[in-house]
Amino acid sequence: MAKHQHVKLSNLELAKRILFITIGATLMAVGLEIFLVPNNLIDGGIVGISIIVAHLTGLPLGAFLFLLNLPFLILGYKQIGKTFAMSTLYGVTVMSIGTFLLHPVAPLTEELFLAAIFGGVILGIGVGMVIRFGGSLDGTEIIAILVNKKSPFSVGEIVMFFNFFILASAGFIFGWNEAMYSLIAYYIAFKMIDVTIEGFDESKSVWIISEDAKEVGDAIMSRLGRGVTYLHGEGGFTGGTKKVIFCVITRLEEAKMKSIVHELDPSAFLAVGNIHDVKGGRFKKRDIH
Repeated sequence: MAKHQHVKLSNLELAKRILFITIGATLMAVGLEIFLVPNNLIDGGIVGISIIVAHLTGLPLGAFLFLLNLPFLILGYKQIGKTFAMSTLYGVTVMSIGTFLLHPVAPLTEELFLAAIFGGVILGIGVGMVIRFGGSLDGTEIIAILVNKKSPFSVGEIVMFFNFFILASAGFIFGWNEAMYSLIAYYIAFKMIDVTIEGFDESKSVWIISEDAKEVGDAIMSRLGRGVTYLHGEGGFTGGTKKVIFCVITRLEEAKMKSIVHELDPSAFLAVGNIHDVKGGRFKKRDIH
């Protein structure tokens, strides 16, 4: 019985992954064919190269989206794993077919600024959704991982250089006006990917070192409704024992948290960091009466 339940849950997770990767890849196709491509705007990565090559050859964009991503999926198979590779292959296939089907559809706007904004938003949501559910729509990251092993540059630096080169190339092919609007679309998409992956209710970790740790911790629990954990540390310079407060809050609670700490101990050490995911424990907020 337990085994049957496990399989059922696995099938549910698989169906959920397929559904959201399909939606994300479809949104990517909409952003490309309804907003960016008809207005000669491009995205970064393999998608950007595909748009440029399709424009120069007059062949369908979907063919290049699939064919140019395929070699890097094969090359990076061992680095990224079977599940990620298959999810990415499925996402790229859906995106490619989507661009074929949407290509005859007229663009919603011919205003470059509007196309850059709405195209960037839709692209970012689509890509973020696919990444959130275990896939990808662009082989750029795989290229960066492979090059990173033989170069002193980080994956992020390689991706940035790669995209700068592609967006600069758009200036010579489509015109500098279109290239600058493409940069706007790329930036908006980049931000929307983060929002889609992390959500608007982004979590933050808080570390507090205070001489009045118990009082500060009690105030956080009673006034914010968040649980705290007390850790015991040792000062590097003094060698003295320190009590460290650790807790997880949302982005919207950060200002109130700082206010509480400053009110009770203005000299307290406070460090706040971003968290991409929170699971388990008692993160759910307790009601404040």
